[in-house]
Amino acid sequence: MESSPLSTDVVVNSNGSPDIQALTERIKIASGFVDELRHEVGKALVGQRNMVDTLLTGLLADGHVLLEGVPGLAKTLAIQTLSRAVDVDFSRVQFTPDLLPADVVGTMIYNQKQEQFTVSKGPIFAHFVLADEINRAPAKVQSALLEAMQERQVTIGSETFPLPQPFLVLATQNPVEQEGTYPLPEAQVDRFLLKAVIDYPTSEEEQMILRNQVSAGAKAAVQPVVKPKDILAARKLVREVYMDEKIERYIVTLVQATRKPENHGMGHLGPLIGFGASPRATIGLAIAGKARAFMAHRGYVIPEDIRAVAMDVLRHRIGLTFEAEAEEIQQEQIVTEILDQVQVP
Repeated sequence: MESSPLSTDVVVNSNGSPDIQALTERIKIASGFVDELRHEVGKALVGQRNMVDTLLTGLLADGHVLLEGVPGLAKTLAIQTLSRAVDVDFSRVQFTPDLLPADVVGTMIYNQKQEQFTVSKGPIFAHFVLADEINRAPAKVQSALLEAMQERQVTIGSETFPLPQPFLVLATQNPVEQEGTYPLPEAQVDRFLLKAVIDYPTSEEEQMILRNQVSAGAKAAVQPVVKPKDILAARKLVREVYMDEKIERYIVTLVQATRKPENHGMGHLGPLIGFGASPRATIGLAIAGKARAFMAHRGYVIPEDIRAVAMDVLRHRIGLTFEAEAEEIQQEQIVTEILDQVQVP
């Protein structure tokens, strides 16, 4: 009996090592929906390829995404379109200073007829959740959301409810306006697998956006091309993607260099780094790199996969000193130098 391409049975050679060629063939078949997803999202979204790939990486790696960018860069449109293409439930929560935890996770409501409390579930109970301007809500609301992200469950009253799978939180924050905001604590930001900074479209892309919105006007018809169960099966296959020991050492060296750059020939970065990336970054680089290999229809990770996700995995996990802030040095500059200096296997 022939196994399904999404089967999680590991193929091994007679010597016990994984059969990379057989694994790659399975992944080529199983990852075909990635191109279909890109095509469907492209019907409604012009450009922003990096943002779409970041969302797909988070989806396949089972990690949440924090997007930073000014309003109007299609962050909401991207996740709405992706949710239609994956055929899952989508909800949006606009974070404001008066938001309460119950507005996100739900609460107990007293039913007078039955003379008992019943559970009213909040918008967190969806496959894809957009937390718009997450830094506008106080810490208690942020914690309620981030606990659900970490535990994949919500407790309301005395009952605990599992969240639907797959579950993806896309949080956004505006880097320009900081009045009336509650910045996320570093420990909570660390729970996001990826933090992507969204840039403006090119002039050609912006002209196409203008043409589509002003001339056409009608919304593109996005068709569902994959089911939630296929995403869950793909996540298991992503973890099977082969990673050589040299790639593992490369990941560890990158993360170690953010903590003690002087041990890696970058002593000048020491006074600029308040604290380096946590072990969660090491795990994140590995799983995100495997997801990128899967998206490229490969059964093995190459250094370019790690370099492609390194900025989004590391940028929010490095703390800057006052000296770095005084010199207007950003995390991106530090990550770029570490990627340039650490030897690629």
